[in-house]
Amino acid sequence: QVQLVESGGGLVQAGGSLRLSCAASGLVFSDYHMAWFRQAPGKEREFAASISKSGHATYYEDSVKGRFTISRDNAKNTVYLQMNSLKPEDTAVYYCAATGSSLYYTRPDAYNYWGQGTQVTVSS
Repeated sequence: QVQLVESGGGLVQAGGSLRLSCAASGLVFSDYHMAWFRQAPGKEREFAASISKSGHATYYEDSVKGRFTISRDNAKNTVYLQMNSLKPEDTAVYYCAATGSSLYYTRPDAYNYWGQGTQVTVSS
């Protein structure tokens, strides 16, 4: 049974930082590209960042480029999202997801497995 478990969310002031983690089990982690999506209240789930199976390639949505950094540790079966210079508009539930297809896919339906999400709230 595949499980993706996110952690690290919380409440932070604008301009602050958070580091999200997603621990994977039940799959061969290094066989999957990993991604972070987010969903704000009343909005559709949107792509934020992805990383290749090896960790050598990354891809970011324009609004987070330069502020967020995605990374992974295949020895620990974990993917991370370092979020700096946070803005109130970054407030959302953040989900990690796994795909065997391509790290450049930004549609949620391209991803095979999902975590339960972690709440990130940025106050102004």
